Amino acid sequence: MVKARKYVVKRQYKGVPKKDDFEIVEYELPPLKDNEILTKTEWISVDPFQRTNGHLIEVPFDQFGYQVGLVIQSKNLKYPRGTRIVSMAGWCDYTILNPNAPAEKHHKYYDTTFYKLPDLQGLSVSHGVGAVGMPGASAYFGFLEECKPQAGETVVVTGAAGAVGSIVGQIAKIKGCKVIGFAGSDEKVKWLETELGFDKAINYKTADVYKALKEAAPEGVDCYFDNVGGELSSAIISQMRLNGRVTVCGSISAYNEDGLFDYSTLPKATVLTPFVLANQLRIKGFVCASRPLSRWPEAFEDITKWIKSGQLKAEETVTEGFDNLYDAFVGMLAGKNFGKAVVKV
Repeated sequence: MVKARKYVVKRQYKGVPKKDDFEIVEYELPPLKDNEILTKTEWISVDPFQRTNGHLIEVPFDQFGYQVGLVIQSKNLKYPRGTRIVSMAGWCDYTILNPNAPAEKHHKYYDTTFYKLPDLQGLSVSHGVGAVGMPGASAYFGFLEECKPQAGETVVVTGAAGAVGSIVGQIAKIKGCKVIGFAGSDEKVKWLETELGFDKAINYKTADVYKALKEAAPEGVDCYFDNVGGELSSAIISQMRLNGRVTVCGSISAYNEDGLFDYSTLPKATVLTPFVLANQLRIKGFVCASRPLSRWPEAFEDITKWIKSGQLKAEETVTEGFDNLYDAFVGMLAGKNFGKAVVKV
């Protein structure tokens, strides 16, 4: 018997998730059945969507999320010992998976993802839940296929120092665009400009956002990749050019609101209709699950190549220890991470 631990959400979040909203439960795993595998978790991802979906699932529930696990026992010939698996097994240190079973639905947008870790060509295994995982695929498809950037265009990214935004900005540079990023500290602004090569970065907490963007992009914005929402997005969308394209990939400014999907309780922002109409803007919501898993390797191949060549930096903020998952989670929600927030189990 293998003793495992998992995080169970026992109470719906009210505002910022609290430590006592979770319970770490210890339990024994049964012997493997035919076709099953036992994985030992190596890396766990903390992501903003784990906060939003907490509104939509009845408690108690096992905290879902991406992880990389190493197969340590197997009754499935396609997944021998030593194979690494990326799955939505969540915040647990051991798990039994059946690759032959149909995917469970945690939420209408998120299947139980399961695939072998891509060939990382010597890169850290942690990238399997970061740049060469769901966040990287989100940046790649959400930007390239929804915004359809052209060389010479001006691209704005909010949440630019985060897991997805930092990759979007660098892909935009690779594609020959001018890139402006918004982040929440002077340290992140400096990092975006000096380390990641953004043409301009702006601290939205201290700057006059509308004026600063006007100075940085006097002729307007062609593509906007939105991870934040709120009034910041209103200020940016009001400065879009004719036929501008917007990908809405996140709305982290509202994630800690109690009524996240209740119109009557959400914060209000400036009306955008005049700008959308006059400039014939295309605004599209994007979730990575809109692209089938069979296509994700397209993104992984290019991103791995760019990292290996030095064109893209896949920064990570690493927290050590299974018991520190909560701290990593709320730290990420508070914007303490540079790049991808990951936990080494």
